[in-house]
Amino acid sequence: MTNSKDLLTNNRAWSGSIKQKVPDFFPSLAKQQTPNYLWIGCSDSRVPPNTLVDVMPGELFVHRNIANLVMHTDLNLLSVLEYAVEILKVKEIIICGHYGCGGVRAAMGQNRRGLIDHWLRSIKDTYLQHRAQFEALTQNNHDGDTEDAQVNLLCELNVIQQVQNLCHTSIVQNAWQNNQSLKVHGWIYNLEDGLLKDLETTIDSQERLDRLYQ
Repeated sequence: MTNSKDLLTNNRAWSGSIKQKVPDFFPSLAKQQTPNYLWIGCSDSRVPPNTLVDVMPGELFVHRNIANLVMHTDLNLLSVLEYAVEILKVKEIIICGHYGCGGVRAAMGQNRRGLIDHWLRSIKDTYLQHRAQFEALTQNNHDGDTEDAQVNLLCELNVIQQVQNLCHTSIVQNAWQNNQSLKVHGWIYNLEDGLLKDLETTIDSQERLDRLYQ
């Protein structure tokens, strides 16, 4: 089991290996950041963004929270989004969930956990909107792992809903109205094999949204 001193030792080794490969990497990185991507993901320690897509520091602008939610009242997320879109001019935004998400599983239950219940409330709404899909899954699943299958389905539906939520923000819509190139993707990560899956829910213009939200 590692402790905080081990982490500092690891940091020195990592820094040294980077300097050996690219001597001017850190001085160049310190001068500016010009990422093309904003990553909105789950806080789960098993889902580290840069590691999953194998990119160096400076290539992803990152925001993470429990269950990768886009809440219109979350000033933290909105501030990150505004900075990424209006200042950094990112070209693509990736909302990435993961199968077996503890936050999603908690939202499907009825146990009281405290403040987190308020945060996860919107996932319950997503579940109710797609209740027929979950009932069909229960009826057709004969392998005895219905709960896991339902959790994973809700993990996917949650990502898709967050893509919609993000595209409904004035920040994203203003970018499109100003002819800024911006795509929003929905991905999900499988902890069991380390692979990312594109949920094919990319939105790149207001025309892809319901008129009510334009």
